Amino acid sequence: MLTIAVLAGGKSQRMGQDKSIMTFQGEVLIRRVLKRLAGLANEVMVIAPRNHEYLSLGVMVEPDILPGCGPLGGLYTALIKSSNQEVALIACDMPFVNPGLLLHQLDILLSDHVDVVVPSSEKGLEPLHAIYRKDTSLPAVKEALDSGERRLVSWFPNVKVRILTQIETNSFDPWGLMFLNINTPEEFTQAEKLAK
Repeated sequence: MLTIAVLAGGKSQRMGQDKSIMTFQGEVLIRRVLKRLAGLANEVMVIAPRNHEYLSLGVMVEPDILPGCGPLGGLYTALIKSSNQEVALIACDMPFVNPGLLLHQLDILLSDHVDVVVPSSEKGLEPLHAIYRKDTSLPAVKEALDSGERRLVSWFPNVKVRILTQIETNSFDPWGLMFLNINTPEEFTQAEKLAK
């Protein structure tokens, strides 16, 4: 059993418009992300304001319980609202999110009895393509938020984290696109070229 939570509550300041509903390769970007993840989970939610664009996606839309707390607040909402112990947190602007890797991460979470399975890339940890265990992660996330933290990985030292190396993840995406996220119009154009 798995809950997929797609974070779509960001301000998209560098994009200049709501990137989650921009048209990517002929379809709304967040719809592309949801399609790539279809069939992986028995529960899917979008963490975002309840507006008509998201409601048309046919999945649960959950507004942030603690608005203004960034992705860490989004994770907190996902963990609270999830009916499953296993929660995958995904960014809405990752057009190449990798379902095979997520299933591999879920297997590790269950078999190794850890609290978080997070991949790493040349940029560092990728907590928006990660799997979290609800009962152990939630108290640590809440404590981090209560202490004023906003960094998504700030609470990792307080739980059991399994970091996947680039060598471990390369076989799932030899082109290195799965962690690509889109923040600017230039990045959007480049990602569409890569998708072709």
